[in-house]
Amino acid sequence: MATTTLAAIQTERQFLPVKADSLPPVPTFEVDANPEDVIKALKISGGCKVKSAVDKGVLAQVERELRPHIEADVVWEGDFFPIQTRRVEGMIGKSPICAEHIINHPLYQAVCKEFLTTKNWYWSGSKKVFATSDPQLNNSICFSIGPGAWDQPLHRDSWCHQTNEQEVDVYPDNYDRDVGIGWFVAGKPATKENGATRFIPGSHLWSKDRPPQDELAVHAELEPGDAFMMLSSCYHGGSANKTSDQERLLFSCFMTKGWLRQEENQYLAIPREVVLKMPVHIQQLMGYKLSQPFCGWVESDDPRVVLDPSLKDDPSGHYDEEEKHEALK
Repeated sequence: MATTTLAAIQTERQFLPVKADSLPPVPTFEVDANPEDVIKALKISGGCKVKSAVDKGVLAQVERELRPHIEADVVWEGDFFPIQTRRVEGMIGKSPICAEHIINHPLYQAVCKEFLTTKNWYWSGSKKVFATSDPQLNNSICFSIGPGAWDQPLHRDSWCHQTNEQEVDVYPDNYDRDVGIGWFVAGKPATKENGATRFIPGSHLWSKDRPPQDELAVHAELEPGDAFMMLSSCYHGGSANKTSDQERLLFSCFMTKGWLRQEENQYLAIPREVVLKMPVHIQQLMGYKLSQPFCGWVESDDPRVVLDPSLKDDPSGHYDEEEKHEALK
């Protein structure tokens, strides 16, 4: 008797194609916009532009710090990135200016705080304990895309965290749906011709089963210093660089929830001697901080003790000793 494999009997869910005229617009904000307005826009469109997010002088300094690393990068051997792509990974540790003025950008971090902070509570005996887990850096990469680069396949960065999105018409009231927010700052003009990021507005509401439609993608064209902000559940990808002499230079990062494993391992990607020179708030942004109630501890203490041993057994920044003891039981 013939046997039938599970794969053979499974059928993919069929979806009616999405029409371009049904997609939400991609809004543009000024850098001093109210974060609440940006948050509302992201729930509808999944992405937005921010004009003049980073000062031109800052951009020039960041490029000076990163250019030697760009030139030293080797050719990518896979097919996910075009071979004309050069990358500087662990960007936060290679450019202090980038760490402070791009990754720690106030508007971006305010939006991340709203979407990616987790608040919960639990019983410790008869005591009700509340915990807040703050966002942390997921990755930081500088991209230099040269002429001849081809279209990157449309994808979701949320896949890294094994997400299983369900189709919804309206963004849910809670923030359980998204695990990350991306921030792409243009170091040079990003145009349709030289490969600006293409993105499907509204795709953050799609089911995991719905495949991306290339014809729906729009290009996030940016002037130097402009930024594109996007939920990690959105379909997006780099575009073909059809020019003969233009470099697309992009400074990018993603933040994620504090209790998830980081896509880029910050503790190995950034040497300890580099981290020691960083201000405390940047160290904590990278993950050198407890994710409450007590996730990420080192020897039953805040992970920053590996950077500053004087903090050993210092309860500041997390629960008192009684609560810490209960959390470790």
